[in-house]
Amino acid sequence: MSSVLAVPSRTQLSWSNFAPRFESLLAFDLSPENVHVWLKNWSDFSEELDEIGSKLYVAKTVNTADESADGNYKFYVDEIYPNLAAAQNDLKEKLLASGIEPEGFEIPLRNMRAESELFREENLPLQSEEMKLDIQYGDTVGAQTVVWEGEELTLSRLDLELHHADRSRRERAWRAGMERRIQDRATLNDLWVKLLENRIQQAKNAGYGSDYRAYKWADLQRFDYTPANCREFHLAIESAIVPLAQQIYAKRQSQLGLDSLRPWDLDVDPLGRPGLEPFATAEELDVKGGQVLAKVDPELGAYYADMQKRGLLDLGNRKNKSPGGYCTHFATQRLPFIFMNAVGSHRDVQTLLHEAGHAFHVYESAVQPYAVQLNVNTEFAEVASMGMELLCQPHLEAFYSPEDARRAQTEHLEKLVLFWPYMAVVDGFQHWVYENPEAAKDAAQCDTAWLDLWNRFMPGIDFSGLEEIAKTGWHRKLHIFEVPLYYVEYGLAQLGAVQLWQNSQKDLQNAIRQYRHALSLGGTVTLPQLFEACGCRFGFDLGTVSSAAQAIEARLKELGGL
Repeated sequence: MSSVLAVPSRTQLSWSNFAPRFESLLAFDLSPENVHVWLKNWSDFSEELDEIGSKLYVAKTVNTADESADGNYKFYVDEIYPNLAAAQNDLKEKLLASGIEPEGFEIPLRNMRAESELFREENLPLQSEEMKLDIQYGDTVGAQTVVWEGEELTLSRLDLELHHADRSRRERAWRAGMERRIQDRATLNDLWVKLLENRIQQAKNAGYGSDYRAYKWADLQRFDYTPANCREFHLAIESAIVPLAQQIYAKRQSQLGLDSLRPWDLDVDPLGRPGLEPFATAEELDVKGGQVLAKVDPELGAYYADMQKRGLLDLGNRKNKSPGGYCTHFATQRLPFIFMNAVGSHRDVQTLLHEAGHAFHVYESAVQPYAVQLNVNTEFAEVASMGMELLCQPHLEAFYSPEDARRAQTEHLEKLVLFWPYMAVVDGFQHWVYENPEAAKDAAQCDTAWLDLWNRFMPGIDFSGLEEIAKTGWHRKLHIFEVPLYYVEYGLAQLGAVQLWQNSQKDLQNAIRQYRHALSLGGTVTLPQLFEACGCRFGFDLGTVSSAAQAIEARLKELGGL
């Protein structure tokens, strides 16, 4: 293991090793003249412990069968996290009580005040327990495999079969994967109740009663929009996006010559072409991905080359690896780390470019001197990643022939459209859950709520006879289990990303300049100001959503996708 990824030993994880530094910070005689010295020492302390947690999480997720890594991460959650959270709160309180407002700290101070109001020491063990329950979800899903034609496959690998031209084969693969997932239905239902009860208790402890949504809204520091705005967003999607999505589904159904579009018909090429095969190995993905990023912008490409050199990429899929993909960062070193499960699909290309956008955010925002200035709302953090996916579209010939590159662009834009209605289902479901917490403890009522939203936002896909599978779709969205009320961010960010893409078509160099400048601001300005710095508008309304839909529809027509 490289020194960048090296994890501390168990003996080094004791809070007693860090407590003296915290006590020194707490005893410091703070004044306007020395506040920046104190802030630097606090930042160093925070970043060191944050980096330890990130490294332990990486070690845990790259090999879920590593009992030592699993034990170390859980030890960190139990031993370090509660003490660190309490210490951070004490230090925030110290700064707030001093009345000192350092330059460039307007937004961090706003956030600190909110965190201070929300903090309850009795929630620390609950939050530690919630983290461990999250791990159980990842372990349960990560262990799901099937035997397909004599070979044990992860479900991610099995999903490649959904691109096969043989419809009966696709159906068999889809059903095999779903049957395996359904086997864990009771396990996930039980886990869900534990998570929900834990979260409601956190809200009660913080003085929010059973209103976990209000508690989490404050915790997520959503100062710039409300649940009502989310409802407005859902309605705008229903009005402007769902009809466009139906056009995409209808064209696919017609091209396939089908009476109805079934769930195993969504990934196969509708013109009978074999599935896109952009790369054969994770190493090839790595090399070609670097080429694409360098064409977008040489300096951004140099960031990616630095990650390659330092071993900050784990791209391939394998057994006993946690599902999904993420980009984390090592705070002290101000370096990112990309984790994903590539199996050879175009989705993997998009995932790499997406996570690279997050990695570039880490590099660009490193100019901010203090850890608290690096905290960025996810609504904009995802503009960094989704915007990079779109900026890379003109350069996909590193992976494909010109014809396949156009096809890849079409599929990307179609999936972008189809995502918004699905996002509305996920976000709408989470609002229902936390508006009806007692009902949501009943898995059957959760199933019904999910299915109602699915039927509202996802017309065009025929799930007749498959209702038992359709209604458990919430089990297959890790955000619902692991990151509560987090998902609308993707939909909002996608609006920003589309605007960035539109700007790049008019003036690429200026769009890149605005993009990088916005990333460099970290969390020092408000969410609307971050969007503005990127040349975008932060909005939920029908006008903003319709504009994005029209731009995508026009490009799809140019590509022959509509």
